[in-house]
Amino acid sequence: MSGASGLTTREAERRLTEVGPNLLVPVSRRPTALRWVVVGLTDPMVILLLLAGVAYVILADFVDAAIVLVAIIPIALVGAALEVRAERALDRLKELTALTSLVCRDGQFRSLPTAAIVPGDLVEVKEGDIVPADGVLVEGNRLAVDESALTGESQPVTRSANAAGDEPDLYAGTTILSGRGVFRVVETGPRSRYGRIGALVANIQEPPTPLQAIIRRLVWQASIIAVAVSLVVAGIELAAGHGLQAALTAGISLAIVALPEEFSIVYTLYLSLGAWRLARQNALVRRLASVETLGATTVICTDKTGTLTLGRLSVDLLVTPDGAFETAAVLTPAARELVEAAVLASEPSPFDPMERSILDYAKSHGVAVEVLHRQRLIQDYPFDPILKYVTHVWECPEGLRIAAKGSIEGILERCHVSRDEQLAMIQSNRALAEQGLRVIAVASGHLESTTGDRFSDEGQLYLRGLLAFSDPARPGVSLALRECRNAGIRVIMVTGDHPVTAHAIAEGLGLPHSDHVATGGELDRADDAQWEVLARDVNIFARVRPEQKYRLVQLLRAQNQVVAMTGDGINDAPALREADIGVAMGQRGTPVARESADLVLLDDNFATIVRAIHDGRRIFENLRRAFGFLIAFETPLLLLALIVPLTGWPLLLLPSMLILSELIVHPTVSLVFENEPPPSDIMRRPPRSPGVGLLAGSDLVYALAVGVSLGAGVLVLYMSFVARVTSVFEARGVAITALFIGQMILVLSLRSVDRPLWQTSVTANPVLPVVVGLTLLILVLILYVPWLAAVFQIAPPGPFGWLVAVLTGAATTLWLEPFKGRLWRVPDT
Repeated sequence: MSGASGLTTREAERRLTEVGPNLLVPVSRRPTALRWVVVGLTDPMVILLLLAGVAYVILADFVDAAIVLVAIIPIALVGAALEVRAERALDRLKELTALTSLVCRDGQFRSLPTAAIVPGDLVEVKEGDIVPADGVLVEGNRLAVDESALTGESQPVTRSANAAGDEPDLYAGTTILSGRGVFRVVETGPRSRYGRIGALVANIQEPPTPLQAIIRRLVWQASIIAVAVSLVVAGIELAAGHGLQAALTAGISLAIVALPEEFSIVYTLYLSLGAWRLARQNALVRRLASVETLGATTVICTDKTGTLTLGRLSVDLLVTPDGAFETAAVLTPAARELVEAAVLASEPSPFDPMERSILDYAKSHGVAVEVLHRQRLIQDYPFDPILKYVTHVWECPEGLRIAAKGSIEGILERCHVSRDEQLAMIQSNRALAEQGLRVIAVASGHLESTTGDRFSDEGQLYLRGLLAFSDPARPGVSLALRECRNAGIRVIMVTGDHPVTAHAIAEGLGLPHSDHVATGGELDRADDAQWEVLARDVNIFARVRPEQKYRLVQLLRAQNQVVAMTGDGINDAPALREADIGVAMGQRGTPVARESADLVLLDDNFATIVRAIHDGRRIFENLRRAFGFLIAFETPLLLLALIVPLTGWPLLLLPSMLILSELIVHPTVSLVFENEPPPSDIMRRPPRSPGVGLLAGSDLVYALAVGVSLGAGVLVLYMSFVARVTSVFEARGVAITALFIGQMILVLSLRSVDRPLWQTSVTANPVLPVVVGLTLLILVLILYVPWLAAVFQIAPPGPFGWLVAVLTGAATTLWLEPFKGRLWRVPDT
């Protein structure tokens, strides 16, 4: 670390007040109360009611004008409240995605929010970090930096310490590909080079999901049709000689029913709240569209270490070049040389779990780790992605020392080793891998000098032996794999480990697989046809490189699979972007991987992916229920608002009653169905096809069937009571009672599309009894409170009226219940 102490907390706070937060892309200002009022007033229903209120005032119908205009307030507030609820859920998600950096304050490096960085701060960066501000590198040599985000140049550049300069050589938004260093911040936020670009893209919004686009188009088209039909109905009323007021009332009533503004509101709300619920379960959704995709996942490509296993590596065994296994507390000279070489091949302050376990083992066995790391690291050769090893060169009192560690294949190719030692190492590696242990090889040597040429320096490496690590399986992973199998989700292990180790872990976890383990070398030799067969049939891929992950994802998607791919490294970013759902590790993942992903696992646990898929299916299922209810709810209202005026009968649904219905439907679909627990068999169903809309044909037919039957029943009931010379108010009371009863039963019925109402639990959803009870209370109040009855132009039915109303509401909505399991099944395509 740099010898400088950095800024004090007080000075950093003063500079933060002076220059502002280090935000590379400006954050939009929080909506004001006035903005939410405007949002509420732009609701299509509110606009319609405003126009209706003005029309009633012109006609001197001040009672109806007052009803309509007063009703605007709760409707606007409900719409704004739903917007606020969704916005706050997304705000919480943004707080969770806030980046942090290691910043030197008061002489110590600590993790601070990137937004708190100010000019003059000392910031540590390492492989995988995104540089948080423009600055000058003051410590570190040969850092490989990807500046493509700024320059478009794909080749990395090399940066070394420049303590005397003031011109930035590290820029915000670029990525450290290898190495470690400390830089002094010069420019932050909008004054950085990246920040100036960020100002141009600040207003770019996430594109709508496919279903959002469909819904928006549906709402727009339906609104145009609704207005046109309403004008036609009003014209027919005028032509029939019913007067301007009757014509206006009929047209407004139909328009209130026909405007489908709830669809887009409910859809966005469900995705936003679903994303927030997932975050509470350690699955952070970075792109809202992925919530829509989760439930359709058919393949999960997962890493092994830290995802299927705990990632808590511990050294179990040492193997020296003669093939001897070492487990004693006191190390032999050969074993000690092996451990010292492994320490020198590790970072001084390691981030990687394997390197941390090496240092812990060395300390516990009397190896002076601090003494070794007190020497000067003069060459840090980065990880070789082909042979999978890393090399360090140190300046020591006795001269230069070189140390390397990595895959046994890579180390054996790069170091001096006898034929007998090579055979012993290969046999030992296989025996350890068959036990599910992760094995690396270690080599070291002495150099007279270094020219910075990697292969020249590595010519002095000599094999020191093997280290074998244990990594216990994560609790719950076996159960999660079984859940995936029941849900029709294929799980593919894609790892950099030895194929024998990967196979042993798969066996222990119960991951379904054939005996064929595909390796990176086999993939290199495979042609396109062989690649397709491997992608289709093999569930374990070992010694795989990032570019091979990318091609695997491409082939799986070409085979019409919906792919979730996990990753944690810089080079995993292309595969994460290519996958339908890129899943990054929140604990051990690099910032680049997290930025490329759709989903970030805050606990790095495979079981969390499965829980996220479970929740994705639940969200989609609840959206289907809500949309089914909306259609079933609106259908009878639309029929009654359209047919009654055309027949010349007195209007059944007055604007005041329709407004009341709108006030009931919003909380119903936003509260009841959103809180509905998933079906017990939701993870025993095959994945849905991503091309399937929210409502399958059977869902739509069912909703329309019960909606039409309820509307027809209420229409016949209303006309029969009017024909019996009953007062219009009482006839309206009977019909409205039947309509309310039917709609309450619809809420209960549409909670399941494949099970009858009597097989579902009312207590499973705590919101349901409250909403149904309040709906019944509202019905009683408007019937029996005189001034309310006068406002809604309604009268309470007598005993006979109540009887036929309840029977009509129940019979017209329950007649399909016994056939649900046979005629209507949950769609699986």
